[in-house]
Amino acid sequence: MSSSATHASPSAPPKAPIHVEPFVLPSIGGVDKDGISVAEARENIKRDLRSDTATIPTPEMATAMAEASVGDNVMNEDLTTASFEASVASLCGKEAGLYVPSGTLSNQLCLRTWLLQPPYAVICDYRAHIHRHEAGGVAYHSGAAVELIQPSNGAYLRWVDIEPQIALDDGDVHAAPTKIVSLENTLQGTILPQEEILTIRRGLDELKAQGHDIKLHLDGARLWNVSAATGKSMKELCEPFDSVSLCFSKGLGAPIGSMMLGPQALIRKAHHFRKLFGAGMRQSGFIAAAARVALTSHFHKLAYTHELARWTANALEQLGVRITMPVDTNMVFIDTTPLGFDARMLVERAQAERGIKLGGARLVVHHQIVPETMSDLVQIVAQLKAENEGVKLESKGKSDGYPSMATRK
Repeated sequence: MSSSATHASPSAPPKAPIHVEPFVLPSIGGVDKDGISVAEARENIKRDLRSDTATIPTPEMATAMAEASVGDNVMNEDLTTASFEASVASLCGKEAGLYVPSGTLSNQLCLRTWLLQPPYAVICDYRAHIHRHEAGGVAYHSGAAVELIQPSNGAYLRWVDIEPQIALDDGDVHAAPTKIVSLENTLQGTILPQEEILTIRRGLDELKAQGHDIKLHLDGARLWNVSAATGKSMKELCEPFDSVSLCFSKGLGAPIGSMMLGPQALIRKAHHFRKLFGAGMRQSGFIAAAARVALTSHFHKLAYTHELARWTANALEQLGVRITMPVDTNMVFIDTTPLGFDARMLVERAQAERGIKLGGARLVVHHQIVPETMSDLVQIVAQLKAENEGVKLESKGKSDGYPSMATRK
């Protein structure tokens, strides 16, 4: 056989794709599952107090998304995402950041990456998001015991609450050694004072000097609200923590996205766990661009949400409503039973008469809420008070804002 027959030249590649019939899908016509148009959604969001996750993307976000880079984030080739990670890490005084789809994932990645060899335990507030609202992820992903603490002051954890619950890895094999203390700021809208955090940091540093390296993690989903309310920089607020989780889709109003922050080595390993958890993203620049707009354009609006929440709390309190948690930021926790009606009655009336959506005993003000929504809500409470005068309902005590009806975190 001749050489030319053995090594025949390949044929030219096809000049056009092979023809196949395209898929035909029904058009959604710019509406959601309830048949609401985008324009209607922009109006409805002004009256949605269920959560600050209820916000919808702005036109500025859409523009930024259209102009974002299109690199592969799993391969570390997306410039928009990488730039955003570096910018937020610098803003918060940390070495590196990792952009992820959700705050749950950000928290779970931080915990899983720190926890190396079981048995081990994580200490947190009994109301903490990592315990109550992350589907048992600490146990499932990390195999860790969770030690729950109830704050002795009823509002936030202090070192006096934490220290007695720490199990040291000192040879006693009966307890899972404490490896992480996880704090949340804000928690139920309440600010954890920085001086208390620094006291906790000093306590853990003293234990580290004795050979017990216990990490301090922050679920800072709404830490932006703390900065807006106190005037403290994000760098100052994050400084005491070994790792931090920040959210862009709550108060800041991004459509999606959170970020974990920490040392370079932690973030490098977290890349591996992110892939393991199935959360590696390809062209993530689109959502990172929207999150960047949320941070640069909406942070200054948080003070407005705090002011509107305080106004609402004062107006409701004058009617006799119990305000069950300090109104430090954008949340108002209410107990209407002294007026003869419960949260469920208020939810139904607010929706039926004014189109105001409530999730229960927790009112959350976001940057797309208008003042008229809050004044309308106060009027509804006044009407219900008049209608139920003389009715006695048993108060269930301090409300955590999460009744049996669904409430988005």
